[in-house]
Amino acid sequence: MESGLDDSPDVQGQCILVVEDEMLLAMMIEGMLTDLGYRVIMAARVAKATDLAATEAIDCAILDVNLDGETSYSVASELRRRDVPFVFATGYGAGGLHADYHGSPMLSKPFSQSNLEQVLNETLSSHALKM
Repeated sequence: MESGLDDSPDVQGQCILVVEDEMLLAMMIEGMLTDLGYRVIMAARVAKATDLAATEAIDCAILDVNLDGETSYSVASELRRRDVPFVFATGYGAGGLHADYHGSPMLSKPFSQSNLEQVLNETLSSHALKM
């Protein structure tokens, strides 16, 4: 798929951690990311996601805020510690984010592949500029 963006980063081989507990949505996001050229690691539970965030070579993450009664903030905290950029995916809007994460990149559910691509490009490009 062509994005039409001249400044799109080369995503081939970059790894995205997707933390999502709704199986159909997780499969849809995985498919979108694979179509865009990313490698994908999946987690549906906070404990597994936190472990992956601490141990895997991840370029970025997409975090559902609410996972079966738990929040993904511990995963976000681990990613921050490792200086790995992340995007929250939520149906609650920016007002649904904990104050510590206001201003974090966010995707509003439901989102399209073009929305996902745009937010990832912006997040990865912004992170690269800080380095």
